[in-house]
Amino acid sequence: MRATTVKLSALLVALFATPLSMMVTAQDDMAAEASAAGVGAASTDSGTDGAAVEEVAPETPAAKPMAARPSEMAAKAASNPLLKVVGTGKHYVAVGARGHILTSADGRDWKQVASPVDALLTSVTFADARHGWAVGHDATILATTDGGETWKLQNFQPDLGKPLFDVLFFDPQNGLAVGAYGLMLATTDAGATWAQVPVNAVTEDERHFNALTLLGDGSLVVVGEAGLIGLSDDRGQTWTRVVSPYKSSLFCVIAAGDKGALIGGLRGNSFYTTDVAAGEWSKIKTGTDQSLFGMAALPDNKIVMAGLNATLLVFDAAGKSKLVPITDKSGNKQTDTLSWVMPARDGTVLLVGDVGVQRLDATKF
Repeated sequence: MRATTVKLSALLVALFATPLSMMVTAQDDMAAEASAAGVGAASTDSGTDGAAVEEVAPETPAAKPMAARPSEMAAKAASNPLLKVVGTGKHYVAVGARGHILTSADGRDWKQVASPVDALLTSVTFADARHGWAVGHDATILATTDGGETWKLQNFQPDLGKPLFDVLFFDPQNGLAVGAYGLMLATTDAGATWAQVPVNAVTEDERHFNALTLLGDGSLVVVGEAGLIGLSDDRGQTWTRVVSPYKSSLFCVIAAGDKGALIGGLRGNSFYTTDVAAGEWSKIKTGTDQSLFGMAALPDNKIVMAGLNATLLVFDAAGKSKLVPITDKSGNKQTDTLSWVMPARDGTVLLVGDVGVQRLDATKF
């Protein structure tokens, strides 16, 4: 059994890295990465008659598509790196490194379920208590029809070189998945087939799409690299790019009111608007320079944000912020990355990140 040793701080940097083919103009943007491939060329040689003879390479059989490998079961899967946790209405589902998928009825006790891939899973969503989807690296898309107990592979394209970062379904039939280099896929048949969505109106230079959310009025918002913010009023069929208050990567977005949203990104930058389409944003004073990867609304009009180096910020209804210290079982302060946060039914808060699932008493916020 392979041990999971890579921490999310490294995974998330790689996850949202900017390709070198794009000019990085913001000083605080992520490290860029790129890959280069050589290409062959036909050569000529002189034959006995003095004419140039083209040498044609022999045909080679096409390579078979790489097959997905199932994730290995791990005794301490709930303590291994996880990137997203959601509620189905009846229980909770978390996904993360090595294709791990975990479920819990109460947010306390977690069990790993079988996964058909060992690729990093970055996000998970449910349209109702039974129908859910998870996405990740290698353009992986998984689906469940029994609340997360069993999963089937719907899409797996490692040769594409475009990981998926988020997924959202409007109902059990219609959904979107987004990811790197402007990749956006849509389905109208519960994921049996996926089609690429034209996104030139949002990004002509293949910027990364990092997160999706539905606004209160049913509009759809996507955020991503280089301050990208896109808005759709037809469930993602067509998009417009709207004014952004920030020029570097945005990693998370949640709805606020009917037309508003709260966004978060690099170096603790967060902004709020009552109308995304209007493009008038107010900067949130987070008091941190740690990148923010997840946020959620809590009861009593509170907002919680999670990010690098165990950053957990809570804002009350008056906008006053509080940094909540995260400690391990020995009482030592944690420095592990938190990738997502959500309120649980029992009044606690569930966190996932470097050290798997954590559960905090929200009344102490």
